[in-house]
Amino acid sequence: MTEENLSPGGSGVSGASGAPIHAAIVGCGVIGRTHAAAVREFPEVVITALVDEIAEASEALAAKIEDQGAPKPAVFLTLAEAIAAAPVDLVIVATPSGLHIQQALEALDAGKHVVIEKPLDVDLSRADEIIVAAKAAEAKGLVATVISQHRFDPASRVVDEARRAGRFGTLTSAVASVSWWRSQGYYDSGAWRGTWAMDGGGAIMNQGVHTVDLLLWFLGRPVEISAKTALLAHEGVEVEDTAVATVTFESGALAVLHATTAAYPGLTVRLQVMGSKGSAVIDNDDLAYFHASDAADPAESSAMGILGGGNQAAVELAKYPDDKVEALDPTVYPAGHVRQYRDIVAAIRAGRPAGVTVQDAVTALATVRALYVSATLGQPVLIADVIAGKYQNVEVRTGSAGADTASHRQGVSA
Repeated sequence: MTEENLSPGGSGVSGASGAPIHAAIVGCGVIGRTHAAAVREFPEVVITALVDEIAEASEALAAKIEDQGAPKPAVFLTLAEAIAAAPVDLVIVATPSGLHIQQALEALDAGKHVVIEKPLDVDLSRADEIIVAAKAAEAKGLVATVISQHRFDPASRVVDEARRAGRFGTLTSAVASVSWWRSQGYYDSGAWRGTWAMDGGGAIMNQGVHTVDLLLWFLGRPVEISAKTALLAHEGVEVEDTAVATVTFESGALAVLHATTAAYPGLTVRLQVMGSKGSAVIDNDDLAYFHASDAADPAESSAMGILGGGNQAAVELAKYPDDKVEALDPTVYPAGHVRQYRDIVAAIRAGRPAGVTVQDAVTALATVRALYVSATLGQPVLIADVIAGKYQNVEVRTGSAGADTASHRQGVSA
């Protein structure tokens, strides 16, 4: 991702006074409303169509958009109907995860820009197809991207820029933890929730995929993963509510990955990145700690850790004085999505690829898939083998294949 891609100031749009970008949102549930709120920050983007198989959902969102002073979008039951009947330049896919690639391919085939909500999908069976389609679209000046909004957080940008500049020295390890709570009612609220077929997984796939993405962004290409999963605090759910894993990277760096929806009442997402000359801690999207010695010999600087090393976080964050956003309901002001849409709109105007690529999303999805395969088989798994299709027919389960519990026996092929 280039510096230009990550620019936080203004809309960053090239040719912003040009023709409007007509957007169709596919999926009008919670995340669809988040995207609607995000694109409202860009006057050049006009929501012209809403698609949902539940007419009440699209009608409700259309009415809300009209109440906020924008033209009321037309509503449709299918994407094909929307593309045929409404002006559409950009398709935003915000449906259940298991439909993402299918609908993105439909939009790309129709010659539309595409934004896919995370994750890319629930499995890798059509990964090659979407990569080829995305590259072909980009060759025509179309944008195909996947939401990874936390790459655009000021804290994430500080860490990435320091990493690329070598300020952390040799990156040695990382600890990533997503410690959230989801009630039984959350899983019971939709038949697709907590299923392998539509959710694609639990705490790692649904709640932790953004943290997986940041982990890979900071540490590079993942090589091997060893994992365990469990369903410990919920009932009638196929997928895991707790997962732990160790990841080995091409550089030799090691990481611990943890995610749970069974941490009542809900704790934070925390990512620690550690190196031979510096370290950083991102906690709940905020830069809680940063220290880089910027010295030729690490021994020349204080080596007492957080207490003795000096926290430079405030100095680093001061580079982005206009990008501090108070925590708000993301359906009212989704700050992360707004930051990423700055890049997306700029990419559409400039005819360049977006900062986050479909290939980035495939790598994250392959890592998640490898985690589930490792937990199922009870053995380390190479990421490259997963991408190559070696485990295509493995029926992933919650827990290991040798465990004999009802939840373990519920797994279906992902």
